[in-house]
Amino acid sequence: MSTLHTVNKSPFEKSSMDSCLAYAKQGSAVLMYEDGIYGAIKGTAIADKIAAASGVSFYVLGPDLKARGVAEDKVVDGIEIVDYPKFVALASENDKVQAWV
Repeated sequence: MSTLHTVNKSPFEKSSMDSCLAYAKQGSAVLMYEDGIYGAIKGTAIADKIAAASGVSFYVLGPDLKARGVAEDKVVDGIEIVDYPKFVALASENDKVQAWV
């Protein structure tokens, strides 16, 4: 059973991303949106945790990067930048969605 985990809080203000990473298993997907996009930025402690999560696919919502002034070249390598239609597709492709708020 595949799960799409969504994280919308900054990993620097809330523990949502850490909780998500503790439950995300191989075959899971993690989508960062709203302030959750800060977890996708290179050079942070959370970036190291993402790199260590083998078998998990990571996505970040491009419009939310742009809204917060984060350039796409600041995103950790291997994290796919997606748009709203892909967000919907990820929700439908996975068996369930777990929102970490």
